[in-house]
Amino acid sequence: MAKEYMTVQEVAGPLLLVGGVSDVKYEELAEVELPNGEVRRGRVLEVDEDTVLVQLFEGATGVSVDSARVRFLGRGLELGLSRDMLGRVFDGLGRPKDGGPQIIPEIKRDVAGAPINPTARNYPNEFIQTGISTIDGLNTLVRGQKLPIFSGFGLPHAELAAQIARQATVLGTEESFAVVFGAMGITFEEAEYFIADFRRTGAIERAILFVNLANDPAIERIATPRMALTAAEYLAYDVGMHVLVVLTDMTNYCEALREISAARKEVPGRRGYPGYLYTDLSTIYERAGRIKGKKGSITQIPVVSMPEDDKTHPIPDLTGYITEGQFILDRALHRKGIYPPVNVLPSLSRLRDKGIGEGRTREDHANLANQLFAAYARGKEAQELAVILGEAALSPEDKAFFEFADVFEDRYVSQGIDENRTIEETLALGWELLEMLPVSELKRVKPEQIERYMKKEAVEAGAE
Repeated sequence: MAKEYMTVQEVAGPLLLVGGVSDVKYEELAEVELPNGEVRRGRVLEVDEDTVLVQLFEGATGVSVDSARVRFLGRGLELGLSRDMLGRVFDGLGRPKDGGPQIIPEIKRDVAGAPINPTARNYPNEFIQTGISTIDGLNTLVRGQKLPIFSGFGLPHAELAAQIARQATVLGTEESFAVVFGAMGITFEEAEYFIADFRRTGAIERAILFVNLANDPAIERIATPRMALTAAEYLAYDVGMHVLVVLTDMTNYCEALREISAARKEVPGRRGYPGYLYTDLSTIYERAGRIKGKKGSITQIPVVSMPEDDKTHPIPDLTGYITEGQFILDRALHRKGIYPPVNVLPSLSRLRDKGIGEGRTREDHANLANQLFAAYARGKEAQELAVILGEAALSPEDKAFFEFADVFEDRYVSQGIDENRTIEETLALGWELLEMLPVSELKRVKPEQIERYMKKEAVEAGAE
């Protein structure tokens, strides 16, 4: 029987200061019982001799210093795990919110997770097809990678995240693929969109959703990504599945972290965020990867809404240091009606070349991607030059690149929200667009690749 304490000294926001305690550990779960019998859960944030700081998950409204009873449970926050979780929707603390029955767990795990020994990690090198050309063709997602989406408020990152989640697959394997979706601080409408979209397409059958709404307690938001990753680790390393974890929105998570830090009266760092923000984010992002001897893997796509579209804001800035690249959604492309509005020039996948090429996608993939990048960059430069000097000042080659940039955005970047392009279709489209340019300007693809993949008449016309 857990020992009860009626020694609450102070209540501040979601925090309780409890004195006169013994044998209590950091991160230990606590229960706070109110006079009306209501029980709220919390966890230990700090231990200082016989005084502990408890953070409540449901908030401290109605908690009285005189009458609250506090019990410490001797364990951390845990999640009961089972294969029956697939197809289900849970709240941010792992409780069913779809009206279905409670999960009967095969095993319980602490949501803090265990660090992966660096020597036990396998290098990510298998291509994941998302069906989206700007990702598959240019900034390829690799199994075991962590690759965030940097977005802005009002941009369609929710639609893009849902599309990736339902379309993602590992090519050339018969192994099972699952999606774990962790949503933090989203609106009811967004939550309904995700759940309805997964059900409409049947993707819910291979998915687990953890949903924390904007009006749910901030402290629950801190637990949500760890709940999602604990479920993902079970599916990957115990069941042997390939798991894609989509976390949206990490900005809401960091805001909750800042709120808790302010309540604890900690010395703030950049823009008021706690000084340990980098360390905290790394405990989430570094739970992606592959482990030697294990069939499964965890691939992460966190969504980060950049306040004022600022890439130097602490959240995207620190995320960029920890992860292996980024997709950047562009407001100018969104205004043009292009979906998904991925700006491919500042976007990057540092592991792209490890997951493409002969035996994985196709031998021309890397050269084609480099040529498309170069051609699009030159086309955007030509368009900027035309604004200053007028189109008449452009050379014939510059005019060709000018036109290429517009067609590239309309046909390669832009695609339907339900359009699932195979990697073969993406590569074929890339070669088709290069037919607009003089062959003499295609310096990043090999002559034999031009001969093999471009139409003969286009090669002859470009050579003239």
